[in-house]
Amino acid sequence: MASTLIRGGKVVTAAQTQDADVLIEGELIKEVRPGIPASAAGRVVEAGGLYVLPGGIDAHTHLDMPFGGTTSSDDFETGTRAAAYGGTTTLVDFAIQPRGTRMRQALDTWWRKAEGRSCIDYGLHMIITDLGGAGLEDMDEMVREGVASFKLFMAYPNVLMVDDATIFKALAQTAKNGALICMHAENGSVIDVLVARALAEGKTAPVYHALTRPPRAEAEAVHRAIALAEIAGAPVYIVHLSSEDALNEVREARDRGVPAYAETCPQYLLLSVEELERPGFEGAKYVFTPPLRPKEHQPKLWEGLKHDHLQVVSTDHCPFCFEDQKVLGKGDFTKIPNGGPGIENRLQLLYHHGVNAGQLSLNRFVELTSTTPARLFGMYPRKGEIAPGSDADLVLWDPRAPHTISAKTHHMRVDYSMFEGFQVRGNARRVFSRGELIVDGERFLGQPGRGRYLKRVTHGGAWK
Repeated sequence: MASTLIRGGKVVTAAQTQDADVLIEGELIKEVRPGIPASAAGRVVEAGGLYVLPGGIDAHTHLDMPFGGTTSSDDFETGTRAAAYGGTTTLVDFAIQPRGTRMRQALDTWWRKAEGRSCIDYGLHMIITDLGGAGLEDMDEMVREGVASFKLFMAYPNVLMVDDATIFKALAQTAKNGALICMHAENGSVIDVLVARALAEGKTAPVYHALTRPPRAEAEAVHRAIALAEIAGAPVYIVHLSSEDALNEVREARDRGVPAYAETCPQYLLLSVEELERPGFEGAKYVFTPPLRPKEHQPKLWEGLKHDHLQVVSTDHCPFCFEDQKVLGKGDFTKIPNGGPGIENRLQLLYHHGVNAGQLSLNRFVELTSTTPARLFGMYPRKGEIAPGSDADLVLWDPRAPHTISAKTHHMRVDYSMFEGFQVRGNARRVFSRGELIVDGERFLGQPGRGRYLKRVTHGGAWK
């Protein structure tokens, strides 16, 4: 059995930072302590001056996803390779149940998308669009298959949106089977009226995507989702929270002891609605949902991360190329494919603008990007931890490494970057996935198909 000793680094977890060596045997961590002798392993990797972090976990991605007449440009091969370059060793993608079908069909479809392609380990959430017939039984079957979380939409009427009764039934079922409901929280019916009004007035530019989806439409839906979860006696997880208004709803619920959780994304922490006002059609690069907000929302979100009102930073990675996909909405913002690229840059951006800027501690950075998503989504302590028995998913992080983010050098299969020209300090130098070195500087050593499907346990459980 192959063994590797990572020697001389500073091991950082959500709980502590220590000078220690990490001994890997096969796919697992065998020992973590100072002074492990070099003779204990067949290979020694020197990590002096580097942080040894648990591999990043991105709990919100959309690879090879059909949307708006096209398909997201990263598939499971290109997307997971780019994730690995950025220090992410596990992701949770979304299978989508087409209306009128069984969830099993969607699960099989997404397994086929990932099988033979994924370079890192992956789990799947199930997007519920239809609970008619045997839907509640399907939810229980999915839990048995390791799909320990479901997503429902309060937006996109006639496409993905479900009504409150369906949301409540799903929440009530997870109160029994232990799964976690993820909510896309925006008032889709009101937004549709605002969108129709804007188009009737000839307001078709990309910026109107944001102006027709106001923060209060998000906050109202977050409030309603939490209320439904309280009635059902189930926890709830708000995805891609973007505004101070919505954050206030989550904070108030958590202050009352409600098991409400929420994530945000780097784009909401660092970009604003001004990006959608770029000249020509450039603003289309920043059309995703919920939309970017005015800058004054950003410091509130950072505070939310610091004080645990927000628990996770994911990407909502859903890339569409500008030249041949985003352009589908030229002259009508409603036809611009919703989504943006970011799977490769999450750790870089959060480390630089969070840790380096003094807004997050190093341990909180690990908690937000790895340990808490592992806990919430049924992968801990197999993932998200550096301890004996955990998977050897490790990132050797160089805190001094300068890096300029650019579409010219990134590994995502998309022709632009939302963070073009951003200069960061701190980057992944080497990345291990289950003990295998898959990224060494600019060299990718992993193989498509080596990533495994993660059969996750239910919310709050421990993966034995």
